[in-house]
Amino acid sequence: MISPYSDLPSRSFWKGAVSGRSPETVSGLWQPKFHFTPDTRIATAGSCFAQHISRYLRARNAAVVDLEPGPSALSAVNAVKYGYRIYSARYGNIYTVRHLLQLTEEALGRFAPSDAVWERDGRFFDAMRIGVEPGGLPSAEAVQRHRQQHLVQVRRLFAKADVFVFTLGLTEAWTHRESGTVYPTAPGTIAGSYQPEMHAFRNFDFPEVYKDFVKFRRLAMKRNPELKFLLTVSPVPLAATASDKHVLVATTYSKSVLRAVAGTLAEAFENVDYFPSFDLLSSASTRGAFHSGDARRITEPGVEAVMRIFFEAQPALARASTPAIAGAQDEGRAEGHTPEAPAAEAICEDILLDAFSR
Repeated sequence: MISPYSDLPSRSFWKGAVSGRSPETVSGLWQPKFHFTPDTRIATAGSCFAQHISRYLRARNAAVVDLEPGPSALSAVNAVKYGYRIYSARYGNIYTVRHLLQLTEEALGRFAPSDAVWERDGRFFDAMRIGVEPGGLPSAEAVQRHRQQHLVQVRRLFAKADVFVFTLGLTEAWTHRESGTVYPTAPGTIAGSYQPEMHAFRNFDFPEVYKDFVKFRRLAMKRNPELKFLLTVSPVPLAATASDKHVLVATTYSKSVLRAVAGTLAEAFENVDYFPSFDLLSSASTRGAFHSGDARRITEPGVEAVMRIFFEAQPALARASTPAIAGAQDEGRAEGHTPEAPAAEAICEDILLDAFSR
């Protein structure tokens, strides 16, 4: 008998590729469209899971672009605390594609955010990157000066990078009703005050997320026509939802939309690829082995598993040494972390929403 399945490779069958295999040994998930070299200039951005990708790339001595590394005298711990040396610029976590598009438009002088400075206890915060100054700044004017300096580096970013790696994190966001300004976290969580007449909840759907990225891609390529894009989807569930759905249902919706958008973009554009970290870490085949006790955060072995797949498909980077990764693991063990503990060094504003849990 002749079947269209007769000559398919083993990776096409659950029985041969997944069943009975340890999740740490699953391979062949990614056949990249383009390959990195040690000289490929890589820019990183996205939700908090993107921090792990950036960390492993730096540890492999990849040419990760960092236009706002911070003062050289700043310790590694304080650098991360203040938003330095995490991504390719000091924009903090970018959870939604709309926020990414908005930042790009602002850097290019096409958009000005509204209600962009929030206050807490007499200190002032950049509402667009709320976590980068934990103690705030002394005035709203100081916030605006810092932001203008930051936007200069964002403009430079796209021209300098060869590949832009972005992790899609959420579809849910809080916005300014009149202007549509999108915030990375809800007003009143870290600073500012929620005002129902001013702020509105949005849950972006597939067409909106897709169109936002297409527009972002077009703007970025005006700065750099040769720029490539590598997308991932965060496997971390929502800490909380404002959608009036159960948080598990809301998470499934959000991640399904983002995964579908990422895959569709990769099919539609030659210079867009998708790396399936979400697919491994969210699969039932892992039997929860890569999640911490709260069933939400990803453990260091989980990050290692997806990055092993990444470097297997990128042999030019796989040959580099990994001193920073080993150092991070040793530091984690010294602080009492176990293999089941969440992966180190991820700064996530949404975890603060746990304080409102009942």
